[in-house]
Amino acid sequence: MRALIQRVSEAAVRIDGEVVGQCGAGLLILVCAVPGDDEAVGEKLAAKIAKLRIFEDEAGKMNRALLDTGGAALVVSQFTLAADTRRGNRPGFSGAAAPDEANRLYRAFAAALAALGPSVETGRFGADMKVSLVNDGPVTIWIDTETA
Repeated sequence: MRALIQRVSEAAVRIDGEVVGQCGAGLLILVCAVPGDDEAVGEKLAAKIAKLRIFEDEAGKMNRALLDTGGAALVVSQFTLAADTRRGNRPGFSGAAAPDEANRLYRAFAAALAALGPSVETGRFGADMKVSLVNDGPVTIWIDTETA
């Protein structure tokens, strides 16, 4: 499973102009399931992200986690995180999990994160979404469970 996390002041996802998910201070998490992933992988990733110390403490050091700050998360499915750009100029996406499996794992990841305590909203799997955010820092971190 792959995730691109961004520390945000706010983030929202819109479909046809309607806000379907949003959060204030916290994390925007773009997530992609790959073949071989299961719920346990998603739970491990959710725990890692929830405990990742990327929020500033009183001294201005990144020493606090989402769970420490009471922040929220907006989780958006993003199959393009599986892009293969090694050949030619058109990315291939065969490294992403099949849609039905990816949707199931995406939902399981969001539920696992919510079970840890933060408020979690989501986009809509497979939809043409418009994502807006105010990146705080900026802080943007890539996590791949195969290497994490």
